[in-house]
Amino acid sequence: MSRRRVDRRLWLGVALAGVALLLWLVATAGIVWSTLDGQERERLVELLASRSTLVVMMVLVLMAALAFATRALVGHFIEPVAQLAEEGMVLVRTDVARSLPPQGSAENRAVTGVINQLVAQRTRLREEMDVRVQEASRDIEQEKGRLAALMAELTQSVVVCNLDGRILLYNQRAKQQFRALSQAPEVAGGAELIGLGRSIYAVFDRKLVAHALENIQQRMLSGVAQPSAQFVTSTAVGQLLRVQMAPVRSSQAQAAEDTADRAELTGFVLMLDNITREFEAESARDRVLHTLTEGTRSALANTQAALDVLDHPELEPAARERFLRVVREETAALGRRIAGIESDAAQSLKTRWPLEDMLGADLVSAALRRIEIVTGLPASALDVNPALWLKVESFSLLQVLVYLAGRLSEEFGVRYVQVRLETAAGSAGKAQFDLVWSGQAMSNETVMSWEMDAMTSGAETTGLTVRDVVERHGGAFWFERERSRHQAFFRILLPLADPRDPADAINFVRNESRPEYYDFDLFKTTEQTRSLDERRLVDLVYTVFDTETTGLEPGQGDEIIQIGAARIVNGKLLRQECFEQLVDPRRSIPAASIPIHGIQPAMVVGQPTISEVLPAFHAFAQDTVLVAHNAAFDMRFLQLKEKSTGVVFDQPVLDTLLLSAVIHPNQDSHRLEAIAERFDVPVIGRHTAMGDAMVTAEIFIKLIPLLAQQGIHTLGQAREAAQKTYYARLKY
Repeated sequence: MSRRRVDRRLWLGVALAGVALLLWLVATAGIVWSTLDGQERERLVELLASRSTLVVMMVLVLMAALAFATRALVGHFIEPVAQLAEEGMVLVRTDVARSLPPQGSAENRAVTGVINQLVAQRTRLREEMDVRVQEASRDIEQEKGRLAALMAELTQSVVVCNLDGRILLYNQRAKQQFRALSQAPEVAGGAELIGLGRSIYAVFDRKLVAHALENIQQRMLSGVAQPSAQFVTSTAVGQLLRVQMAPVRSSQAQAAEDTADRAELTGFVLMLDNITREFEAESARDRVLHTLTEGTRSALANTQAALDVLDHPELEPAARERFLRVVREETAALGRRIAGIESDAAQSLKTRWPLEDMLGADLVSAALRRIEIVTGLPASALDVNPALWLKVESFSLLQVLVYLAGRLSEEFGVRYVQVRLETAAGSAGKAQFDLVWSGQAMSNETVMSWEMDAMTSGAETTGLTVRDVVERHGGAFWFERERSRHQAFFRILLPLADPRDPADAINFVRNESRPEYYDFDLFKTTEQTRSLDERRLVDLVYTVFDTETTGLEPGQGDEIIQIGAARIVNGKLLRQECFEQLVDPRRSIPAASIPIHGIQPAMVVGQPTISEVLPAFHAFAQDTVLVAHNAAFDMRFLQLKEKSTGVVFDQPVLDTLLLSAVIHPNQDSHRLEAIAERFDVPVIGRHTAMGDAMVTAEIFIKLIPLLAQQGIHTLGQAREAAQKTYYARLKY
């Protein structure tokens, strides 16, 4: 892209000089004319009339010579100064340290030499400062190294997020974990799910995380020093994850005296375990145990029937007594074995679906809020024991209460519900949680159908039933009527927790660890409600990409054969979070293009097709601004595949070619190599998709402060300025 428009000021200068010369000629001719008599004037007119063509030609030659001279003067004195100013601004606004080429007049060359000396001096000062900073931070770097080593050795997946759910830290184990959760592991490798600045809600239900955070804050307000929460959830690909959550607080919040201030969070830590295989194996064992217990019960029933026969009066008393004693002993032993098996199975179920210690009053408060928000029913507390600690999985339990309240309202017109929590009478280690209402009575058949139906909350279906949740807690569920009070209630038996073992006694590994994937500056970011065009360039997340193709005619059958992309988060290029994939074009690769991109036909054989790669790339680039060099070319290839793949890239696009033209309108070239040279960006892997994407990303990072220098701070301003450049006319 070396073509450059001729500066309009050049034409204006030539025009003004030409007008001035013509005026001078006219004035001179007028003076000479005034000194001539009549005959001399007639002879002069005849002479000029006969040679008018020659006169016009000489005037044109004179104008051309004037234009050439003016152009030479501008090229020697003016343009080098303008280019020097643009390149000097690069040195001022970025960390580029390169010598500027001397050009133009002797004075301009002298100024260039002085600038180069200043740049060299600044570089030396920066190097000296870096050495001093390194010396001062050597201890910190050692600590960071230890933390990174510890994090790398952890066998558990760790992900740290800010309050918006944006990932700001994760370790290698988490990266491998998310690869297993990917819907396209061979193409994207989980990169579309995990990455700095990405949303954790691509994997977890936002409401589930919000509920866990709410529980943590309630415990902090209750004075718990080290609160945590845990839950089990399934992913889109059917994997089952056990998640432990811990809060992240600022140093100011930790040192605050007021309880409310101490409960202020800046983010949260998730520790993940994939328990899919464990759950499947234990579910199989559950089925075996179920078969065993049911079969044993049948045997016991047969034994009881035999006892009835043995009671026949014709049997001798001594024989009957011995036989009855043996049968009774065996029956009692079988009963004890069954009770032991069921107890072990219940304990296993609790282990698979971890229950958390929770103050009963907190669960009641959360239930009242959820019922009123989701169903609109007024709800209040009735006879709540404030000292009870429960061992529950609160998210699913609240779903049960909201589901039951919703069905009461919809099917029986109930207008008001109450919640009651007390120690269960006659059931040691249990609490009874009641949902109470007044209104029309219901049958036991209706209650049973509600218990077995999949729960719904608004427009959402959870897939769990009331019985599933009750069995998860090792409890019981039934319906009762209080005729004297004209009330009815659902009762759920829940396990009690030991009040001497509160939630803050859960000790998960406190590793002073720092992984290789982190950006703590993301703690400072929050979700923006304003549109993207109004957001600052420095606040946005970018996907910088490039494509290699079979040719340069997307509308004439050329196809993508490689896509490479990297992400920019918080102004930093994340080299470890990349997308690079060869594509089988299902057509031949022209021999003339192979020396350019270096992709041989054999390299794409067996690779995924564009219909497989584009959805994965779309997920990788989700919620980001696309950036490319000469983006019109790459976007045209993507747009032509919208119909066949169903993938639409509708996010904003920025073009480093156009932005370079905005910043440096006087430069001769805006090719990627030329811009990289101006910004002192090393070009490695040119004409490979990944190599070009990396170079483009580094250039874009250096363009942002230069755009700000020109008053271009937001995405909308950058797009508007780019569309006004000459190169914005390019179409493919």
